[in-house]
Amino acid sequence: PDHVDRVLWVNFAAVIWVTKAAVPHLKKGSAIINTTSIQAYDPSVPIMDYAATKAAVNNLTVSLANDLGSKGIRVNAVAPGPIWTPLQPGTRKGETVRDFGADTPLGRPGQPAELAGAYVFLASPKEASYVSGTVVGVTGGKPVF
Repeated sequence: PDHVDRVLWVNFAAVIWVTKAAVPHLKKGSAIINTTSIQAYDPSVPIMDYAATKAAVNNLTVSLANDLGSKGIRVNAVAPGPIWTPLQPGTRKGETVRDFGADTPLGRPGQPAELAGAYVFLASPKEASYVSGTVVGVTGGKPVF
């Protein structure tokens, strides 16, 4: 239970708290961008608690977009797929490290820098002015629907 509580607080409750604190300071044209995960759509059994919190963030993103749209605030999310970070070799062993991301249609894991464009696009009041309530997948081709 302690692990599940920690995952819930860090991955879901914190998004609510930060949003609640930020909204009074946001002006028309502002954007909130949450980070979710491919795990929300294609959950792995060993991390199902994590996957469930990311699915909750997806739902929260859509709900907030509906709630804040009348204030001119857009709310979206980015769902990374397998992204190569120091977490991967630190939590995986041998073959699983070598095969990380190989199951994507692009056949490889993404790099952290490959996420940037999605966040920049969603933050742009010009390019994404009519984008709200959606999740952009940066997943190497794995579907986020």
